[in-house]
Amino acid sequence: RKLQLLNDMVREKELAVQNTSDTLSACRLRSKMLAKQLDHVDMEIEREEEAGNVAAVSRLQAMSSRLCTQLEREKERELSLALTQKQNLAELWQIETERGKYDILCEQLQKDEEELQMQYQEEREVRIWKEKITALQAEGTRRTREKREKEAQRECEERNKKLLEDAKRNHEKAVCFLRQSMARIHEKNAKEEVKAQEHMERRIQAVLSLKTSIASNRERLQTLQILNKAKALEAKKEEMKMREAILAEGGNVIREMSLHKRRQENEKKKEAFKELQKSRKMEIVSRILQEQASIRKQRKSQSPAKAIKPRGKLLNPLLQSREAWQREETCKHADGEISQLYLQNLCSFTKAMALSISLPQDVLWESGDEDTERDKSLLVPEFPGLWSQEYDLHKVPKAEDPTRLALRAMRKQMAEKKLEALPTGILHKQTVPGQRHKGCAFHSKPSCIHFKDFDVGQTYKKKIVLTNTSYSVNYCRLVGISEWLKDFISVHFDPPGKMSSGMSCEFLVTFKPMINEGLEGAVMFMAQTGPFSVPLKCTVKTCILALDKELIDFGSLVVGETISQTISLTNSGALGARFK
Repeated sequence: RKLQLLNDMVREKELAVQNTSDTLSACRLRSKMLAKQLDHVDMEIEREEEAGNVAAVSRLQAMSSRLCTQLEREKERELSLALTQKQNLAELWQIETERGKYDILCEQLQKDEEELQMQYQEEREVRIWKEKITALQAEGTRRTREKREKEAQRECEERNKKLLEDAKRNHEKAVCFLRQSMARIHEKNAKEEVKAQEHMERRIQAVLSLKTSIASNRERLQTLQILNKAKALEAKKEEMKMREAILAEGGNVIREMSLHKRRQENEKKKEAFKELQKSRKMEIVSRILQEQASIRKQRKSQSPAKAIKPRGKLLNPLLQSREAWQREETCKHADGEISQLYLQNLCSFTKAMALSISLPQDVLWESGDEDTERDKSLLVPEFPGLWSQEYDLHKVPKAEDPTRLALRAMRKQMAEKKLEALPTGILHKQTVPGQRHKGCAFHSKPSCIHFKDFDVGQTYKKKIVLTNTSYSVNYCRLVGISEWLKDFISVHFDPPGKMSSGMSCEFLVTFKPMINEGLEGAVMFMAQTGPFSVPLKCTVKTCILALDKELIDFGSLVVGETISQTISLTNSGALGARFK
């Protein structure tokens, strides 16, 4: 570093000496030129003085004075430059003498550099020799790898040949089985087409019968309209006659007419009240018939000895009328105004309605299938007990004690009051001796309705079981679903009526997604003890990547040893994904 610094200083001083010498020579040249110009001006002055030209003499004198000043300045500059040149030369000589002290070190440095270059050359030759050896080794490994690849390719070709032969044999077998299955499918399709044609013909006949009934109903409506118009005209005429008669008698027409209208309104109200009583009585009888039918279906499904009836079979109208007649005794204590003659007329009316149905048998069979499936899903108990006993709850002896009838009527009225109080939001706390029921009265299985990994446009269905976990009889009805789920979720639920503790019922949830987005909500119910809900969740397809190891531990190794480990990446989701 010191030698480099001295060399730089020498170069700088040499450059400064060179510049100063150049400037000094230029200055000397300018001084010589000024001296020549001054001699020339002096000669011109002498010539003009001899000629007597005063103006030219004064001008030339001014020029000579200016040249004298410039010549003095150049001489001063020359002196300063000469002094500077001497100083630079002295410094240069001093630096060169200083640099001469390090000549031995310079020679040693050159020798060290030559030795270092020789060492680099030897290392380069050794490295080239090692690279040649590694290249030869790599060539050997490449040749062995090529041999292994050729052997593996040969084995793969043989394996592919075997696979192709097996595939051909399997294809021939599959073609044979496919032909047989296609023949069976064609036969089945032909049978289904024949059945569909027959069913279509029956439906066409039903439509034609409906058209004829509609036409007859139109004619009846027209006749009724004409009769109503005629009655209105007669009423107007009678009103005019009454007015004339009242005027002839000298009475108050307005008061008499208002009294007459009030009488007519009272008569209409009485008739409407009678019709309402009749409809209520008919509803009571129909409920009794439905209860007996449900109990029969329960006994039929629970008793293994009885034979199962064919699906969709209709009840005989005569049996319906006989069952209604058997329910007459139980209906008496519910409403004391139902007479025997009215029940006979009602039974005959239901018989006539059942016989006058013009729909084909297949349509009735389909509706019967739906009812039987619904009853199967709701009427089969979860826990066997008193339901399995062969006992008709509606069999009543011919002569009973009036006090029993009154008690039974009171119990039925209380049950009806409970049913009426349920939708209005009147809640009852259920208690048993020593404890009170807490929490939700119904338990759903599963606890959450989860539609997982759905596809847009498909339809998914799930059946949920609700179990009464309270300590006594409870009721349950469907309130609705979350507002944002109504476009995608539909719930089919038939209220089972009163349910004992431990009994269960079912409801069907249908999900038809239109967008590929996750949804969350709930299906809301109302029980006698309060509202409750079943959570509902719909999740889209996702990819869930996971490794079988969290830490790759190779343990203690020896230098030069090679150890490998296998790591498995698993996608447990329903959506595929790329990874790197």
